[in-house]
Amino acid sequence: MHLVPSLDPDSPRVRFGTEMRRLREAAELSQAAVASRLGCTQTQVSRLEKATRTPSRSDAERLDMLFGRSAGVSFTRIYQSIVSQPGSPAWFRNWAEEIEPTLVVLRSWDPLLIPGLLQTEAYARHVFGQGPLATREEVDERVEARMRRQHIFDRKNPPTLLVLIDEGVLRRRIGGPEVMRDQLGYLLEMAERPAVFIQVVDPECVAGLAGAFMIAELPNGQPDVVSADSPTQAQITSDHDVVTSIWQRYEAIRLWAYPERVSLLKIEEARREWT
Repeated sequence: MHLVPSLDPDSPRVRFGTEMRRLREAAELSQAAVASRLGCTQTQVSRLEKATRTPSRSDAERLDMLFGRSAGVSFTRIYQSIVSQPGSPAWFRNWAEEIEPTLVVLRSWDPLLIPGLLQTEAYARHVFGQGPLATREEVDERVEARMRRQHIFDRKNPPTLLVLIDEGVLRRRIGGPEVMRDQLGYLLEMAERPAVFIQVVDPECVAGLAGAFMIAELPNGQPDVVSADSPTQAQITSDHDVVTSIWQRYEAIRLWAYPERVSLLKIEEARREWT
């Protein structure tokens, strides 16, 4: 029997959903009407009200505009309570919304997949589509969010991206030969950008088997922030001990990385094999 974990009735996420529903009903608005104003679907509104979906900053800001902070409710303030985490900097709210748009340098390691910021839409869709009980709507939502993240490369001064990828990733079948050919071709295309550096790591590297992670270097002397993957949710923190540990692991993995020129040749070789 599958048990669904109960939600803390006093949690900020539950309060966000409760107040959202209360004000929506008081304004005699349907979930569909609110969805059109938030730019999402009715199902997503329902999940926000049931506290089974974490709101975004834009959700909170649009709800504040919609309801005018009625009865002293500030969805933006509740949102900040939801995403604030021990060990994170005070200004931290959300990796995709707060970290990536401001970072100066991003270092990443992935032993299993092409990093999200370098995934094609077809590759990402297949990855998300294989998730347990994934619905078409949820897959569409996650793919759209992933593609939106890649807009950081369109900035006037894009961040420097330093990517380490296990060599086995180049030959791990995700979505079939055509998807893989296009994906590896996209890697080569992105590597032509002056601020993107991609290195393939020897598959005998053991230091990286603990899992994927990212290290964000931020402007103005702010502390580095890391995101380390887990099966359920990434750990995002600026805790000094955690950041130091991830940095040490990154350097240990980098020792096994092929030079960039050799790495790109390996990517091209793998791309030709996907016929």
